[in-house]
Amino acid sequence: MFKKILVANRGEIARRIITVARGMGMQTVAVYSDADAELPFVKEADEAVRLGPAPAKDSYLNVAALLEAAKQTKAEAIHPGYGFISENAEFAKTVADNGIAFVGPPPEAMLRMKDKSEARRLVAEAGVPIVPGSKDTIPDVATALAEAERIGYPILCKAAGGGGGIGMAVANTPAELEKVFRACVDRARAAFSRDTVYLERYFAAPRHLEVQILGDLKGHTLHILERECSIQRRHQKVVEEAGSPLFLDGQNADVRQQLFDAGLKAAKAFGYANAGTVELLYSEGKVYFIEMNARLQVEHPVTELTTGVDLIGWQFRIAAGETLTLQQSEITRKGHALEFRIYAEDPVKFFPSPGPLKVFQPPTGPGVRLDAGYAEGNTVTPNYDPMIAKLIITGDTRAQAIARAKEALSNFRIEGIKHNVPLHLRILEAEAFVAGRLDTKFLEHHAKP
Repeated sequence: MFKKILVANRGEIARRIITVARGMGMQTVAVYSDADAELPFVKEADEAVRLGPAPAKDSYLNVAALLEAAKQTKAEAIHPGYGFISENAEFAKTVADNGIAFVGPPPEAMLRMKDKSEARRLVAEAGVPIVPGSKDTIPDVATALAEAERIGYPILCKAAGGGGGIGMAVANTPAELEKVFRACVDRARAAFSRDTVYLERYFAAPRHLEVQILGDLKGHTLHILERECSIQRRHQKVVEEAGSPLFLDGQNADVRQQLFDAGLKAAKAFGYANAGTVELLYSEGKVYFIEMNARLQVEHPVTELTTGVDLIGWQFRIAAGETLTLQQSEITRKGHALEFRIYAEDPVKFFPSPGPLKVFQPPTGPGVRLDAGYAEGNTVTPNYDPMIAKLIITGDTRAQAIARAKEALSNFRIEGIKHNVPLHLRILEAEAFVAGRLDTKFLEHHAKP
């Protein structure tokens, strides 16, 4: 195992990785920007290295500074967390070329997944069901119109190199598609330096499911069951849970097996190793591949807490060359878990709300865990994602987890900024949520203020 690792990230995920690494006997190095100098993760690491000014391009995306920090501190491995450089194949290769282990998938696998249009083709050849769409990227409006006619409206235009909902838009008519296509091309060029887009059929209100994957460098691959992430706003997840209410009490067992089969086939098609997540849509009784994320997910704690599998611990072991000792038959779920992303944002308009955390008093109690990137007195800056914490609730049953979540959120005190705790309470009170009737339009239909 590694003696010292560098965490190339910030906030709550940096703290979580530091805790796991320390528990495994490793020394830890944090890196930080000027905006984050006083945050808890900087103080909790054994060493900390300044990267640069607040803008991400000058700090957390500064590859030269990250490598210099690793060399300066003699770190043997770099864990990228999620976001920033976590899915950057070029960075992963550069790290390896410098004799440092990258705690993530091989660069070759990341490259196979990077172009989402090409990824669709690859998994389809492996027998994974994909959302009906264009076989190739779309070069111009005329081709887009012809393809949309074949696929059928409504149509979703997506950036081939995209992520996080950037470069995505829906068109219901040919006239709308002309505008949408040009807008998506422009956004893709600005955000990803690639103006390639492709088309998919648009499902108005599907469920968003995902399969957690673990694979070692010897080709052994396991699924660590499923999560549901249907409650979203602007294509960003808000509430996640393990497992999906779709499968409670043994319901829809055939669909669940379809999900697991698709996840494993997709991972093997990419030649995947380490921890990753296959994301899928469920609509009208069918499962469809969307994409695979070559990293740890924000929602990984709900899987860890219900299966007992330490995903970050296994990330380190796999990166160090260890073989998976887990067997698929051993992966079972005990209880239920919910995760609520706590954002510094207006709970109605969803605009970021940076500022000082004058009061930050998280709840406590049975089944309550908080992964926080900030502490009382810290300032939430506008430089990064507005998530300030993750509240994770477990229970023996989904009903118990919901009851505990209501109490915990009601006792969560945050002052000095606007936050989305009121939104989470509205979600919990919705009859559809309690009944497990979830889809990607949930907030629009069931949790309005």
